[in-house]
Amino acid sequence: MSDQFVLYSSEGCHLCELALALCSPLMDAAQLTIIDIVDDEKLVERYGVHIPVLGRSKDGEKLFWPFDEAQVGAFLL
Repeated sequence: MSDQFVLYSSEGCHLCELALALCSPLMDAAQLTIIDIVDDEKLVERYGVHIPVLGRSKDGEKLFWPFDEAQVGAFLL
């Protein structure tokens, strides 16, 4: 089974769109779940000023914006 990742974002966030564009070519669509933090008060509190945030499910590690393609690639390993 491949690793799973979560992109914490918000609709209309241009940085989140950039983050998705960085992540998409590096992983299968099935590996990435996009969560809109607006739907959860705790996520807004945790990530509201930090989005986009890429999370790795296997160990709970997070990659906070700003990040680039090389950083995402290393995070996926």
